[in-house]
Amino acid sequence: MSRAPPHETTIPKEPKMPDIEFATSAGTTPGYLATPASGSGPATIVLQEWWGLDQSIRSICDRFAAEGFFALAPDLYRGETTTQPSEAEQKMMAMSMEQAEQDMCGAAEHLRAQDGVTGSGVGSVGFCLGGGLSVWAAATCPAITAAVTYYYVMPHGKPDFSKLKGPVLGHFGTADAFIPTDDAKALEQEIAAAGGNVEFHYYEGAGHAFFADHDRLGTHDPAKAEESWGRTVGFLRSALGS
Repeated sequence: MSRAPPHETTIPKEPKMPDIEFATSAGTTPGYLATPASGSGPATIVLQEWWGLDQSIRSICDRFAAEGFFALAPDLYRGETTTQPSEAEQKMMAMSMEQAEQDMCGAAEHLRAQDGVTGSGVGSVGFCLGGGLSVWAAATCPAITAAVTYYYVMPHGKPDFSKLKGPVLGHFGTADAFIPTDDAKALEQEIAAAGGNVEFHYYEGAGHAFFADHDRLGTHDPAKAEESWGRTVGFLRSALGS
């Protein structure tokens, strides 16, 4: 059996981020967990668009890990994804809010229990459907103390904004065909009127899903996505005390 010469070294492979199952009040939920290389940092849940927990959402978790965060995306559709808008809408409308709430709160509690997680609470970040769910989670889940919403969509009613336990950051495009700017500003005012600490940013000329690099709607705007990303990371670091 031959041996490698002494000067040769084996380059370790980059660790693969795992699919996991975590406990909730109703049992267990699958999800995708990305962790920082340092093993220490703040934590946030990441909430999917109406397409499901696809590679785009996983890559956002990975980006958070590269920024020093623990990031967990609960799989609200239980392994199902789609690229067809009509099917995505059906899945969104059929989603159980009771189950989604259990999944989100369970994900936040799972993160809070991880060794190395720092900060005063857990964040939530979501996109489209997930943008609405992010605020819902912040008003419902005890562990979530800061929320980021990208182009908030919430087809299943609204949470009680007076129960928000921390600040809310929002990102909206002024050319969003699904969320008119007037509706976004009305939502901002409604949260503020309920006593919430809220700040929405409006990106001139950006359409719906301007952050999404899969660009299924043809509206991805890399420059505005990067601008919003910097604001999101800075907001979460400040709000979570890390």
